Amino acid sequence: MSDSQEVLDMPSDKDLHADDILDYLRANPKFLQQNPQACDLLVLPKTGAGKDGKKIADFQSFMIERLKNDKEKVLETTQAIVENARSNMNNQQRIHAVVLRLLEARNFEEFISIITMDMSQMLNTDIAVFVVESNGQDIPHIHTTGIRVLPEGTIDKWMNGQNVLLQSSISGIEPIYGGGANLVQSQALLRIDIAMDTPPAILAFGSRDPNMFSNGQATDLIAFLARVVERSFRSWLS
Repeated sequence: MSDSQEVLDMPSDKDLHADDILDYLRANPKFLQQNPQACDLLVLPKTGAGKDGKKIADFQSFMIERLKNDKEKVLETTQAIVENARSNMNNQQRIHAVVLRLLEARNFEEFISIITMDMSQMLNTDIAVFVVESNGQDIPHIHTTGIRVLPEGTIDKWMNGQNVLLQSSISGIEPIYGGGANLVQSQALLRIDIAMDTPPAILAFGSRDPNMFSNGQATDLIAFLARVVERSFRSWLS
């Protein structure tokens, strides 16, 4: 038989007194814990002292305090949800603005300039870089200012089979960011697949905020941006 089902060794009803109940509760301090439904049968005491002058537990105050704590937790959770939704909306608006700006490019050089200069400011990052591997089949205009070239196999090694890589609390990679590497403490690397006959490429965003990018964040918006950049590249290179 469980503790909550133990036989109560108490006087019969006709001989039951308040002192008998108090004696039983002293001998069984876990009674209410094991039988919480008993609380629904009781009139909770107000703040004050008992007949013998001893302080009595104020269950009502305890319950009110617990309700206050629960309410505060609910408000904190609600606030976090609202802030997260607000942040997602801001990010969505930023991505839409960048896409429209890319579509406004009048030539390939302006297109690259938007990626490497305008985009970082519009997305509230500190640096944006387009990086491509050199495998003997250079993308046309590969030497345009703003495009960085890496040895063959470097990007596949970094990305490790992923299309989007978010990293927090890092040291910037000099081959990607050049002189700005010491500024970068978090980054987003987006694989860019331009065409079957072009070498691997990535679009890299770096931030001095160590937590701006981190593993576990949603990637649907920046993945969409990567697909837009891919299609724009194909359009210009055709």
